This record gives sequence, C-alpha cells and structure tokens, in this order.
Amino acid sequence: MKENAFQSKLIKEIKEALPGSIVMKNDAGYIQGIPDLTVLYKDRWATLECKKSEKAKRQPNQEYYVNKMDEMSFSRFVSPDNKEEVLNELQQALRS
Repeated sequence: MKENAFQSKLIKEIKEALPGSIVMKNDAGYIQGIPDLTVLYKDRWATLECKKSEKAKRQPNQEYYVNKMDEMSFSRFVSPDNKEEVLNELQQALRS
C-alpha cells in the first residue's frame, strides 16, 4: 500500500475512533521532519508520522520531532504493521 493511501485510510479510522476529532495534514515543506498528521481531540493533541512500512526510510529530523512531540503529548511513527497498536495507544492518550 502506498503511503498516501494508508494515510487517507488512517485519517478515516482516527475520526471514527475519536468522534469530534480534527485531523490535519501538516505541510512537509514548512518544517522538514515535522510529522504528517496532527490530531486534535477535546483539549488534547497528538502527531503521527505515516510510513508505508515499518522498514521505510525515515527522513532527517523525523526521529527528533516524533520524540520531542511524544515528550510534550503523544507522537508515533505509524505504518500498516503497527497501526492497531498505535491507534489503541492514541485513544488511551487522548481520552485519559
């Protein structure tokens, strides 16, 4: 599955799992390495960096921003390989 197809499906799944959430695609050209998606849910937020597979190449700074944002709130690399686990963690983080 291509990354953009995975990302579109993931956005739909997040909106179903977290009704009322806002899922925004971030501009990769604005800050290199910023995660692909920002999820807003009530008074909480998270970011997700989408990959077509667990072994897909990571761009410079992606690891830095995912780790930094995870310290602030919640952030993960997500692929079809770990999607269910990440969605479960996301729901727990944003609903607690």
